[in-house]
Amino acid sequence: MIKLIATTARDRDRVGEIAAVAARFGLGVLLARLGFANEGAEAEAGALPLPRRTRLTLEALGPSFVKIGQILATRGDLLPPEWIAELELLHSDAPTLDFEAIRAAVEEALGEPPEAAFARFDPVPLAAASMAQVHRARLRDGSEVVLKVRRPGIRRAMEADMRLIAELAALVERGSAEARRFEPVALARQLRQAMLEELDFTQEGRNADRIREDLAGQPGVLVPGIHWQWTSETLLVMDYVEGVKPLSAEILETRGIDPAAIAALGADLVIEMVLVHGRFHGDPHPGNLLCLPGDRLALLDLGSIGHIGPGRREEFLGFVLSLAWGNPRALAETLALWSEGHGVPRGRIDRAAEQIVQRHGGGRIVMAEMVPDFLRLLREEGLVMPPDLLLVFKAFVTMDGVLARIAPGFDLSDAIRRAAARLVAARFAPGRLAASGGMLAWTLAGLGDDAPRLLRAAIRRIEAEPPNDAATAAAIRRGAGWIAAALLGGAAILAMALVL
Repeated sequence: MIKLIATTARDRDRVGEIAAVAARFGLGVLLARLGFANEGAEAEAGALPLPRRTRLTLEALGPSFVKIGQILATRGDLLPPEWIAELELLHSDAPTLDFEAIRAAVEEALGEPPEAAFARFDPVPLAAASMAQVHRARLRDGSEVVLKVRRPGIRRAMEADMRLIAELAALVERGSAEARRFEPVALARQLRQAMLEELDFTQEGRNADRIREDLAGQPGVLVPGIHWQWTSETLLVMDYVEGVKPLSAEILETRGIDPAAIAALGADLVIEMVLVHGRFHGDPHPGNLLCLPGDRLALLDLGSIGHIGPGRREEFLGFVLSLAWGNPRALAETLALWSEGHGVPRGRIDRAAEQIVQRHGGGRIVMAEMVPDFLRLLREEGLVMPPDLLLVFKAFVTMDGVLARIAPGFDLSDAIRRAAARLVAARFAPGRLAASGGMLAWTLAGLGDDAPRLLRAAIRRIEAEPPNDAATAAAIRRGAGWIAAALLGGAAILAMALVL
């Protein structure tokens, strides 16, 4: 394998670096099996647990590998809790660079020195991460802004890493049936897409604009404005926001902020993003949230956001409501839908639904407790969850953790139930019915065309082979009754749609 990857001379040095770092943390044997290193590599990490050594290796290898670890941290359906807990510790912090080391990149993006573009520019960075660092500045009109500057050379290094990761993923998927459960090739594609989005700061700016537009009806939520005249692929200029992180009720109260009001707003925020708009912040942890005077919330770091379609939103909502109402049969139907096409026996699905309802159903749902337990059941029973829903669950678990810090006892699942009632009511609003009436009428018209043909075929089949027992005859009569009721109901709905 090493010959395959190292045929590209520009990546050869990076392969050696990966092998050396992995060996330092005791993963040399694994890389040797894959052809990345020589057998017998000595570990320098002592007797640390394997998940810890893996996390340290990913951090040492830089942003590409940190990102793939962060993606794996959302896959509780595949990895046991000790791995998830360790990978969730991954961070992309990095030492700050002296501004002179990035001055040329900033001047190229601005078209002039920052001292000329702004009324004031602070060369001392506010913060730094593996891909960028942040500086404060002031506009000519007195507005305070921050500049997020991409580190020079980071794109080239990350593109090399993505080539190597894609090759490694293909090798692992071909060679290991167990690893194929992780879908490493698809994971590598997901990584590449996420990297390209985060490397292009105009994408983060567009995300911010879209989320701000989505949340226009939430006056208590602030998404910093983007200054597009200075923003480019390598530089993002946005409003500076000063606030306090939601770390505890005591901290908020000392700033005159009501923790209960922030908890209610945070719940409404994540519910609206996911269930109404289908576009959401996938990691609303305290570092990406700021509490502001007037019991408001600011949403930061929108480089990568999650998306979920209408069908998946209904499935997620059905899952939560079935669990809250303690209905294992309804929950099993949702699980069966997610596992469809994967050959999972129905008995396993029913067993998993019953167990999760017994442990967490029928009342308040503590997301931080329920989700890990549910994902463990998925692993044990061989069930499947769509990857896009994993990020949704992670967003709700993260927000639930924030709410538990500032307002212990706050019931996020109750907020979801209340939101479900509003969503159902909105579906039956006259405007919504009028908008969907044409499609509904078209669908029902098609059903009307097909129904007589299907009924005649069924009658011919029954006449040719009449039932020879009372139970079958009774079942046919009940079925006929349901068909008649469905046709009458469809006709009524069609009439209502046409009137509206």
